[in-house]
Amino acid sequence: MTKDLFSLTANVAFAQAETARSNTSDPVLEIVTFRLVDGTDTKRFLEAAAGTETVLRNQGALVRRVLTIDTDGLWTDVVEWTSMEAALTAAEAVTHHPDFAPFGAMIDGASVNMRHAHIRWRMD
Repeated sequence: MTKDLFSLTANVAFAQAETARSNTSDPVLEIVTFRLVDGTDTKRFLEAAAGTETVLRNQGALVRRVLTIDTDGLWTDVVEWTSMEAALTAAEAVTHHPDFAPFGAMIDGASVNMRHAHIRWRMD
């Protein structure tokens, strides 16, 4: 009985979370790690990151974005897209957009590592 109740609760919670994310039938995380160019001011970098919001939202497939920094200065930009196709299309489009130039100029290009991963399970 407990296992059945757990399964039912988990299924309902997952279904509700999925319903809240319409158009995310095969969501993908874009995970980019990087370091900033030496001497970059963190406040200016975060302002430049905020300046990319409209461009990302205009792609029409953005679910959410989180930008983090580790204690050793490694940044991680995690962007959830509705699909792999949307993620790859957006990655190509935004690199050429002028609103991304200030953000990109502060990133040490040699340190960038980008990957994409399909989301197969989530806990909200």
